[in-house]
Amino acid sequence: MSVPHSDALVFFGATGDLAYKKIFPSLQAMLKRGHLKVPVIGVAKAGWNLDQLKARAKDSLEKHGGLDPVAFEQLSKLLRYVDGDYADAATFQQLKQQLGDAQSPAHYMAIPPLLFGQVVEQLAKAGCAGPGARIIVEKPFGTDMESARNLNRILLNTFDEARIFRIDHYLGKRPVHNLQFFRFANSFPESYWNRDHIESVQITMAEDFGVQGRGKFYDQTGTIRDVMQNHLFQLMANIAMEPPPRLDSETVRDEKVKVLKAIPPLTVRDVVRGQFQGYLDEPGVAPDSTVETFAALKLELDSWRWKGVPFYIRAGKCLPVTCTEVLIRMRPPPTMYEDFQLEPNYLRLRISPEATIAIGINVVAPADDTTGGINEMIAAHHPTKEEMDAYERVLGDAMSGDATLFSREDYVEEAWRIVDPMLKAKTPVYPYQPGTWGPPEVDRLLAPPGGWWNPTVA
Repeated sequence: MSVPHSDALVFFGATGDLAYKKIFPSLQAMLKRGHLKVPVIGVAKAGWNLDQLKARAKDSLEKHGGLDPVAFEQLSKLLRYVDGDYADAATFQQLKQQLGDAQSPAHYMAIPPLLFGQVVEQLAKAGCAGPGARIIVEKPFGTDMESARNLNRILLNTFDEARIFRIDHYLGKRPVHNLQFFRFANSFPESYWNRDHIESVQITMAEDFGVQGRGKFYDQTGTIRDVMQNHLFQLMANIAMEPPPRLDSETVRDEKVKVLKAIPPLTVRDVVRGQFQGYLDEPGVAPDSTVETFAALKLELDSWRWKGVPFYIRAGKCLPVTCTEVLIRMRPPPTMYEDFQLEPNYLRLRISPEATIAIGINVVAPADDTTGGINEMIAAHHPTKEEMDAYERVLGDAMSGDATLFSREDYVEEAWRIVDPMLKAKTPVYPYQPGTWGPPEVDRLLAPPGGWWNPTVA
């Protein structure tokens, strides 16, 4: 089913933090590229008027996007505002009036998931959810399998699957977006992209900061739910998927779902959780909290390509650096250089802070031709202000009806199937010092062959 281009954008939560930090800058960028020419209707319960929303947008751009006076003037002409309670039918009648003749509005939910059902029901009653309309929802999409299924039921009562866009903004990042292109637009990776040549895969998402005043939210979420079950599983799917026979959104997403279907549910032996010392002192955190701020997972893919190749996924806060990186470690070759201490070849793919492709190869040491060492061949790209931001990309794709970068219902439920048993098992949470690579137990209980690769940032 094709979805028409949106003729209006409605975003609920227009006065919130997400809108302030991400949405207004993305809207200005879309406008500057010629990708935004439709009314933008903010909805919130703040007691505001349109002039106050415009002032908020201007302040947002000055702080987070770089104010372009000409573009902001154009954006101001597109902005509309509806102030009211999401439980009040009158709010949605006002929205209906603001939409005017629009037949294909995109309703973006920058609000807590517990409000989704209420808003969707009101949209339907007010006649704002016709056959051309679509809904864009933010993560977290559920907290477990049951809640994810409940959310899907709520959305599917009003919108069919082709009109539901579940945002994982991580897929909008250019290096993530380009990972499939690297694999399938070049011939050389395919020759070794399998169990015969690859020994293990590591994915690390490290942050050198803590919860940054979001203790209450984080204490209800934790690292696995916050970034692993969604962002890093998507990264893993891009690495492990088969070449899609076509590039339409459904075919690409079919291949990603197949990856998750090949992964057995995690057990307690497949996870190490940690909590940085000082987390319990954060505002909003329960004094006896066992929520993890670090986690490492080991996943197996029971597929022809990947059988016997472990995938290790690691993420955490208060680690030594802020960096997301993939390390694909190769099996050792048969060699006649027994006297050399050769290291495994590897492919290193850095997602952030810069995009890097590096190949680790053994070479003879410059000063001594009787010893060897590992050197890297590196291609790097540093992002510029002109490049498309992740939110700009996913909002633009949702409005144009391209679902490739969005999670389908079956993908979401498969991801929860994998982590649910482990989350319910209440595994131990080990303490670790801020500035270290997690608790010492991770090296003892869940180390990849050859050990963890710890990214460094210059």
